[in-house]
Amino acid sequence: MRAAGRAAPTSDPAADASDLRVIGRVAPHLWPPGDREARARVVAALAFLLLAKFATVATPVAFKYAVDGLNDAAADPRAVLLSLPVWLVLAYGAARLASVGFNQLRDAVFARVGQRALRSLALSTFRHVHALSLRYHLGRKTGGLSRIIERGVKGVDFLLRFLLFSIGPLALELAMVAVIFLVVFDLRYFAVIVLTIGLYVWFTFKVTEWRVKIREKMNAEDTDANQKAVDSLLNFETVKYFGAERREADRYDRAMAGYEAAAVRTATSLAGLNAGQALIITAGLVAVMAMAAQGVLQGRLTVGDFVMVNAYMIQITLPLNFLGTVYREIRQALVDMRAMFGLLDQPPEVRDAPGAAPLRVGAGAVRFEHVDFGYDADR
Repeated sequence: MRAAGRAAPTSDPAADASDLRVIGRVAPHLWPPGDREARARVVAALAFLLLAKFATVATPVAFKYAVDGLNDAAADPRAVLLSLPVWLVLAYGAARLASVGFNQLRDAVFARVGQRALRSLALSTFRHVHALSLRYHLGRKTGGLSRIIERGVKGVDFLLRFLLFSIGPLALELAMVAVIFLVVFDLRYFAVIVLTIGLYVWFTFKVTEWRVKIREKMNAEDTDANQKAVDSLLNFETVKYFGAERREADRYDRAMAGYEAAAVRTATSLAGLNAGQALIITAGLVAVMAMAAQGVLQGRLTVGDFVMVNAYMIQITLPLNFLGTVYREIRQALVDMRAMFGLLDQPPEVRDAPGAAPLRVGAGAVRFEHVDFGYDADR
């Protein structure tokens, strides 16, 4: 099981709308106007994703028929090598291989699009920061500013990899498995699956919101410590002149102490999250397996059905184990991206006039006419 932590509360409509706006600002970089190659790669990646999920869902079905076939052929072991079960076992292996292969093709096809989007966003932010006035830079800490840009770009990278190719595919796979349980078995299996998944997601998200402030505190203390370290090292000579090494070390240690306390609280709260997740998953697994075992004893289900139920439950449990981590990181990425886009929204004080031509400097002289000096009135 994994942790879930930092985010704005999901129940806040304003926060949800803000998250959607942040995601919307990334979309043009993934679907760039006029770039047919990038758009074709996105479409191909989505197609490979769907094929991978279909292969993943088909794998336990092939396993079921292979088990049933082997059970029927057990009376004549000499005929097994030429019987249908052998081909079903091969089909099972082919389905697993196809699932992995399509996922790798998806990653390979999308890699160029994702990296180009990161490059475009990083370049836009870098140019915009240089376009801001000296007044803005005098009021900001260099360490904190660089941290905002670094985290923002990493947040976009994580969002591209996990929101598009983890949460979305996981939801699709869970829906497909639930439908299979409803069609192949009966409403009881469907109800247990839906209830288990619903409780797991609800519990994970609730605990995530409980741990929000801890993660935000960790982030704030990390930024503060990094800011103090960078600013102190940039002013190394001044620190030496005034013999302020101990004072600077104490300031840095106080910032790191706050980070340490928040990190300890995060570790202790993780135990409760893991215990609750394990309890929900185990209860759902035991309930479904008990119903399947009863069906086999009553002759309504085969041993292959029992194996298929177990395979599906394990198959959906594994990605759910990482739901907390993925959710936490996505929320954290959105917070970091919001800070970066806030930086991009800072209006430059000096703007070129519309249609301004590049400055061409030839032979000439330096002249000062009507030169005025201005400074921040608060200083």
